[in-house]
Amino acid sequence: MELSPPNQPRRSFTLGLLGSVGLPWRAAASSAPAVPLLTYHRFAPEAVDSMTLRLANFESHLALIRRLGCSVIPLADWLACCNGAVKNLPQRAVVLCADDGHRSQFLLMAPLLRELGWPVTLFVYPSAISNASYAMSWQQLRELAADKAFSIQSHSYWHPNLLQDRARMKTAEFIRQAKLQLQHSRDLLQQQLGNPVDLLAWPFGLSDSALQAQAAEAGYSAAFGLGNRSASCGDPRFDLPRHLMVDSVNAKQLEARLKAAFATGGQR
Repeated sequence: MELSPPNQPRRSFTLGLLGSVGLPWRAAASSAPAVPLLTYHRFAPEAVDSMTLRLANFESHLALIRRLGCSVIPLADWLACCNGAVKNLPQRAVVLCADDGHRSQFLLMAPLLRELGWPVTLFVYPSAISNASYAMSWQQLRELAADKAFSIQSHSYWHPNLLQDRARMKTAEFIRQAKLQLQHSRDLLQQQLGNPVDLLAWPFGLSDSALQAQAAEAGYSAAFGLGNRSASCGDPRFDLPRHLMVDSVNAKQLEARLKAAFATGGQR
């Protein structure tokens, strides 16, 4: 597959400040709280697999977040706070993410978040968009991207297990493959949506130091894995943890996670 020339759109102020892999956060970040980043995938009336959240369960998550008095903030705000560009975050800050670009995010998740006025970051692998039956169309994704509450970011080009690929491929072949996954995804999303793409979620949450360096070279400012703990400014900038939200996580379990996060993360 021949890649189109990389786009060079103006990068957003808050994300562009983050710099390249290996550089420390600014000193001001030491007082920034750890924040739980909740990551969803797909939604349906009934759970057909472990990654599908029943809509009623998702609604119970949202009701709990509201009842606990949490402030749902854009992911970019927490990153800017880590960099010292934003001094303070609201108490009990929570970030919402959704991976893969499933159509149920447009049909079921987005209306609920719009009603609440809550932002979300969508990490999308664009090879599926307007191609796979389960995925959003480009028209649907553009509709979300036109709403400032929805940030569309990269999840690689076709969601491979990059660590498995590294083990089975020759080094030069793998480097080309990883470049395609990282660069082409970013370029295509920017071309199709017209917005900067500065963030990456690793497929399956998996990366290593060499991939993280490639992500920085491809123009990303930060990247996210998994880990079921709050993200701290002391975490590696290209392997920031997120809580994986599956249907087995009910409102009671989420409440325990959030209260533990607020108790240990400097939030009240």
